[in-house]
Amino acid sequence: MRLSLSVAYERVVLDHPIITLLVTSALVALIATQSVRFELDASAESLVLENDDLRYYRSINARYASDDYLIITYTPTSPLFSKSTLADLRQLRDRLLELERVESVVSILDVPLIRSPKVSLAEIRERVRTLASDDTDVELARAELLTSPLYSSLIVSPDGKTTALQVIFRRDETFYSLLNRRDALREKQLTSELSADEREALAVVSEEFKQYSAAWLDRESEDIAAIRAIMDKHRGGAKLFLGGVSMIASDMIDFIRHDLVVFGVGVLCFLIVLLAISFHKPRWVLLPLGCCFAAVLFMFGYLGLVGWQVTVVSSNFTSLLLIITLSLTIHLIVRYHELHVDAPAASQRTLVWETVRTKALPSLYTALTTIVAFSSLLLSQIRPVIDFGWMMAIGITVAFLLSFVLFPATLMLLKPVQFEPRWSFTGKLTSAFVTLIEKHGNATLLVFLLLIVLSVMGIFRLTVENRFIDHFKESTEIYRGMELIDRELGGTTPLDVIVDADPAFHASLDEEPVDEFEDAFE
Repeated sequence: MRLSLSVAYERVVLDHPIITLLVTSALVALIATQSVRFELDASAESLVLENDDLRYYRSINARYASDDYLIITYTPTSPLFSKSTLADLRQLRDRLLELERVESVVSILDVPLIRSPKVSLAEIRERVRTLASDDTDVELARAELLTSPLYSSLIVSPDGKTTALQVIFRRDETFYSLLNRRDALREKQLTSELSADEREALAVVSEEFKQYSAAWLDRESEDIAAIRAIMDKHRGGAKLFLGGVSMIASDMIDFIRHDLVVFGVGVLCFLIVLLAISFHKPRWVLLPLGCCFAAVLFMFGYLGLVGWQVTVVSSNFTSLLLIITLSLTIHLIVRYHELHVDAPAASQRTLVWETVRTKALPSLYTALTTIVAFSSLLLSQIRPVIDFGWMMAIGITVAFLLSFVLFPATLMLLKPVQFEPRWSFTGKLTSAFVTLIEKHGNATLLVFLLLIVLSVMGIFRLTVENRFIDHFKESTEIYRGMELIDRELGGTTPLDVIVDADPAFHASLDEEPVDEFEDAFE
């Protein structure tokens, strides 16, 4: 079997290199055309397994509240309750309300006040006084907002210097309708066999949800951009930060896109410099880069074809794939050089065949062990980690196959070039290590034993940190906004339930002194 495979490989790749390159290039190009469907995802869907507890949270949330909102923290340079600051805050709120998808904005101007001055419950039923009301005493309102358990550390910081606005979006019923239909069919699939019609319905609604979700995320990104543009108009007199689930998802997509570009280009430049310094010939730079480019391009197309979205966890798969593909081709280049130095008169076919024959099995073992390592991620219960494992396992397989097809086929079209030994940093470094080990073998073993002991001690001191805020740089708005909310507002959000309280609740209240009303609340 192994002999027949070797003969087939030799006859196809080495005997017909042009046809091999054309067919392989056409296949890569065909798959690469699907890269236009390549998508990024930072939604909650990408972070959990199908039918996970997220569905329970959404069912409760759909009944009692909506988490489709953003938080704006507002720290003015002037006193928070001064006329100029309140006027600027009112203008900010009104501009936000002008946005099409914004349903309401909750701020210190809108929450009900019962001690500014005191009112009876009968008056509360007739009219709710707020900070924006004409008959409100601002000083009393300030005291109430800072001391009331309903507002202090919720909508105003304890020092009275920072407040928050809750920008609530209209609930997208189409989105949640598609989501619920899809999840209901998925849940049924776990407990019983779906009929043919149900399987077809699941496929249809899943595709509809995917398409609608992509458009929904685009709309949210546009809204967030519009909100930030409004915030920029008020930064002259206050420090403003934006936070919220949709804002984090939008920014994370930008981060993923940025990582794909920056790390991809960075690794590419590093590889070019490394190859140029190590091998000195254009062919030994262009040929490995061609293999790397083909592998990455194929994977982008494949992910677009199967609808696999890249998340923040798997965003660095391109960099890893470039490095792994390069390592495979470098093994082939070095072996080719060794053979050429030992037999300078050998034909190109002999050199290429011996290079492939002697390196195929070691490279296969290297690829398989790496695939097994990434496949271990499939045992995780975290969706993006599982997807990352699949991406790398498939990508390494593609990299191995392309390297052992494109590299030898291209070399068959080139003439052998005499290897010119030059000063080699890696050669000098490895020679230095050899000399060190030969002269100080016992000391080397002692050093490594010491390192092993220190490593074991360090392993037992490892801790797990899963604070979401620590995933971001301190310069990002996500970090600064979440830190401010956590520090100044106790990690909570404005009480929109107060503003939207059921009228039946007010109707059921008897006319009692306000103090008794607050005692009952407490």
